[in-house]
Amino acid sequence: MKTTFQQISIRKDCSLQHALKQMDEINRKLLIVLNENDSFFSLLSIGDIQRAIIRNLPLNTKISEIVRQDITVAHPEDDLEKVKQRMQIRRNELMPVIDSQNQIIDVIFWEDLFEEKRSALPEDKKLNLPVVIMAGGRGTRLAPLTNVWPKPLIPVNQKTIVEDIMDQFVEIGCNEFYLSVNYKAEVIQQYFDNLNNPFYKITYIREEKPLGTAGSLYLLKDKIHSTFFVSNCDILIEEDYASIYEYHKTHQNEITIVAAIKSFPIPYGTIETGDGGQLKSIQEKPELSFKINTGMYILEPDLIQEIPENEFFHITTLIENVHNEGRKVGVFPISEGSWNDIGTWNEYIKKFMKD
Repeated sequence: MKTTFQQISIRKDCSLQHALKQMDEINRKLLIVLNENDSFFSLLSIGDIQRAIIRNLPLNTKISEIVRQDITVAHPEDDLEKVKQRMQIRRNELMPVIDSQNQIIDVIFWEDLFEEKRSALPEDKKLNLPVVIMAGGRGTRLAPLTNVWPKPLIPVNQKTIVEDIMDQFVEIGCNEFYLSVNYKAEVIQQYFDNLNNPFYKITYIREEKPLGTAGSLYLLKDKIHSTFFVSNCDILIEEDYASIYEYHKTHQNEITIVAAIKSFPIPYGTIETGDGGQLKSIQEKPELSFKINTGMYILEPDLIQEIPENEFFHITTLIENVHNEGRKVGVFPISEGSWNDIGTWNEYIKKFMKD
């Protein structure tokens, strides 16, 4: 179903939180921002919101306070081929056509002009980084399905979840995969041997016993020598991975955590009091927002040396160690709708068994 103008437009006095929800609802990462009289004001991208959150601006900040000046729009007299070139260079999801009165007379969408997916990176921008996928867990929360199949091979979108994860990385030029396996390891390896996908270069890291969410990384000490991704095997992240990597490098982080902005509505009026029980403020049905660890990370290779050998060790322990020593741990925010966690039956059924 084609996106309507009403769906992709938003008033400039709306909040960042409102914009995030709207983007998730329509599965778009770019909105047209309007003045009070519905004339064109600016464009708002998911990157604008992410940069604002990284600057620690609150989610109730108005859109008008964060939009950029260096935006690209089209005009009625523009040649379509030149518009197409501009969209291709900037990877614009859409481009409004603005007349001399600052009115929007049309919107050109990427999918109307190009056959390729907008998320596909040009060859000179591809990352070519190693990817470690933690695929050794028993998946007990998805039993009895995982009594038959290992969790990485659970079907999602006409393929297995681990293939879906890997294909996201293949799109940005990452083909070197390290699968940390334990439970039903032979089944996983046999599946990929039969699949014989030329885009997957897979090395299996075999845990002889459960080692937690990072313990098996010690087995990579002589294998990975560059910045690398780590992902759980029960999550799907629909985000610009190149932007996450750019943030990681720009801020010189040793670890970057990908975190989803998740909101929880409170169905009651909340009250704040001061000394003597005197009312300070009252707020009707507020929403509380938190940054939730999604299970996807970027790590620098030296951190592998800090993983204890053959011991149960969680990645959160590594993160705490690095942070407690005053070293740099970054958090890259994504919208709630960009994170699909299928680690439980409820989430799996909700997202992938609707029909």
